[in-house]
Amino acid sequence: MLCWARSCRLPRGALGPSTPSFSRVPVIRSSSNGQREGKPRPLPLSYRLLDGETTLPAIVLLHGLFGSKTNFNSIAKALAQQTGRRVLTVDARNHGDSPHSPDVSYEAMCQDLQSLLPQLDLAPCALIGHSMGGKTAMLLALQRPELVERLIAVDISPVKTTGTSKFATCVAAMKSIDIPDKMPRSQARKLADKQLSHAVQDMAMRQFLLTNLVEVDGHFQWRVNLDALAEHLDEIMNFPPQQEPYSGPTLFLLGGSSHYVCPSHHPEIRRLFPGARIQTVPNANHWVHADRPQDFMAAVQSFLV
Repeated sequence: MLCWARSCRLPRGALGPSTPSFSRVPVIRSSSNGQREGKPRPLPLSYRLLDGETTLPAIVLLHGLFGSKTNFNSIAKALAQQTGRRVLTVDARNHGDSPHSPDVSYEAMCQDLQSLLPQLDLAPCALIGHSMGGKTAMLLALQRPELVERLIAVDISPVKTTGTSKFATCVAAMKSIDIPDKMPRSQARKLADKQLSHAVQDMAMRQFLLTNLVEVDGHFQWRVNLDALAEHLDEIMNFPPQQEPYSGPTLFLLGGSSHYVCPSHHPEIRRLFPGARIQTVPNANHWVHADRPQDFMAAVQSFLV
């Protein structure tokens, strides 16, 4: 099956063209110095939509911290081709080509999706979220179950994520990068990698972080909102307390070599998602879809049936 894609940022009230990857990222300023008042205001997220059968629930993929919609490019194309469904990949606020905001709460990220999904006529959808995106997906299912036909949380649970120091180290290392203006992009990437290596020894993690290095008018910068992420990292690691469960079909897809979800998390998973299945992908770390893409695809397709 052949698919076609639309890639754009959704302006308030209309559909519009995308902003190129190396463009300036809009910054949404707050009149309350970053403090939230009432319901968060939704932002016009950047997204890519692969066409498919409109009678089937669409598949929506949400990336994790420091990620972007491009993390799921191969998976999205394969899902669209093999299931015949529409597949949406989205840049979360403060990530990719989506606008920046001082509000990085899961409530705000849910509001963004509550605005986007109905406007694209994609609700209810099969919602798949990895890590931070998994927490956003879980919260959306719990708060607006009518928007989520079924849910897959990839290597994450509805409890606080431990090991915050690793992410704080990444943020600090990224903020310390110093690259001369007008340097060729290939050289800039090598220099950034060398500077990151002093604090981030894992080469795969550095390569992942470097997907966020972009050039704007000859100046290299990070497209993620490092200031906001650094200030609210504890909030991102946490999960908002919830009481009402989500009764829809739910799959927790875990990496067999990952330690993000522990057996001690299972009671809270069962409380909030009573219909949940917990499945492990052997030899996969936290990035299950990247480590074992075929096993990931098989698990997702089996759950969608």
